[in-house]
Amino acid sequence: MGQVAVLFRLMPQGVETDLATVAKAVKESVPAGVTVRGMQVKDIAYGLKSLLVSVVMDDTGGVLDTTEHALAKIPHVESVEVMEEGLL
Repeated sequence: MGQVAVLFRLMPQGVETDLATVAKAVKESVPAGVTVRGMQVKDIAYGLKSLLVSVVMDDTGGVLDTTEHALAKIPHVESVEVMEEGLL
């Protein structure tokens, strides 16, 4: 069993969403065994920004889906998308 690096893009509900608060919630929301490696705010358009979250997790069934659902439940997050995924 190996490890997987995944890059998620979290889209906020609007331009007024505080991404620092969302970033703090990310660290508290990831399931056990998932390590947050980094976060970056990325400009989208017209003042809208997204939060890119890089995580590392074990390559076991269901962990990716569980992590994606946990991130989607964070308040003020409109959507979560897997941008990149690769084995380490």
